[in-house]
Amino acid sequence: MSVPKIFESEYRFCLILWDNEPISSSKLAVLCKEQLGWSRTTTYTVIKRLSERGVLTNEDGQISSLVTKQEVQVSEIDEMMDKTFEGSLPAFIAAFAKRQKLSDKDIEEIRRIIEK
Repeated sequence: MSVPKIFESEYRFCLILWDNEPISSSKLAVLCKEQLGWSRTTTYTVIKRLSERGVLTNEDGQISSLVTKQEVQVSEIDEMMDKTFEGSLPAFIAAFAKRQKLSDKDIEEIRRIIEK
């Protein structure tokens, strides 16, 4: 199953959902007001839009996600790898390593992950 595209503001919404699900739409609207500054109408519009795209379900005002945070993150990384690095993992790692100060512990952890 392919993960539906989630845009930046929708992702911030999903972070709130993932931390609180299942949650009533009214409580979710309150949290979105507090954390994102959204009106109730904006929250309900995003709930409807994400429901139509298969990101979440709205059953009698109870909101639950249909995709996990990890699935969305992996999908975004895959898209970025294809678009920006032409699918090349070594090119991605080289660009990342040039921009980040990696500690010896970080390097060792990366080696351990690669060796798996």
